[in-house]
Order: sequence, then structure tokens, then C-alpha cells
Amino acid sequence: MRGDKFAAACLLRQLSSPMATLRDWARSLKRQTLTLYYATRDPRTPWYAKAVAGLIVAYAISPIDLIPDFIPVLGYLDEVILLPLAIAFALRLIPEPVIADARVRAETAAERSTSRAAAVVIILIWILLGILAFRAWT
Repeated sequence: MRGDKFAAACLLRQLSSPMATLRDWARSLKRQTLTLYYATRDPRTPWYAKAVAGLIVAYAISPIDLIPDFIPVLGYLDEVILLPLAIAFALRLIPEPVIADARVRAETAAERSTSRAAAVVIILIWILLGILAFRAWT
């Protein structure tokens, strides 16, 4: 009986480890996106880096995907491969002192709790836009 509990505990630890890794990866991606956002707002950032980073941040927070998620395997390709590569490219365009300052601001912002009220407002805006588009269509 004791061996079964130990085996179950080991299995649970193995199963939770990939989830923890995935959660850490998602948090890192969020911090990098926030870093880019803050870097685009810094006056020391070159205009071309602001343009590239702004497009990447807009794509990262947009609900519209380059490759729809319902397509098997390829659906998550943009979130798993393309977005991190684009973020890495944009970070290379921005001067290191700007990145350092933006990372500090992103860490501070990531530690704060998220606003559920803001999420509700954004969802309501999307619903309203959907209703308006439906009415315009019919």
C-alpha cells in the first residue's frame, strides 16, 4: 500500500512538472511582451524598433491569430515559435539600457494583480462590436 502511494506521488510530481514549466514559460512570455511595451514608450528607443515592437505587442495581445488555434498542431505554432522569435528579434533592435529599464518596469507590473474589471470591460467591448457587426451584416 505504501509503495502505491509513493508511486502515485512520483507520477503526480512528473505530471505537474511539465505544467509548472509551461506556466513559467507563459509568465516569461508575458514579461517579455510587457518589456517590449515599455520599451516602445521610451524616447531612447529608435523609431524602427518602436514600430516593430509595437506590431509584435499588438499581435501578442490580439485575440486574432495568424494561424487559427483550431488547426491541429499548426494552430499553436504562432504562440509557441513565431511570437517568441519575434520578441527576441525586437529586443535586439532596442538599446540595452532601454531594455534594462523596461524589464524593471515589466517585473513591477507583472507582480501587481490583474484587473478583472478591465477584462470585463474589454470583453463587453468585443461583444458590442460583434453585435454591431452582426446588425450591419443583416
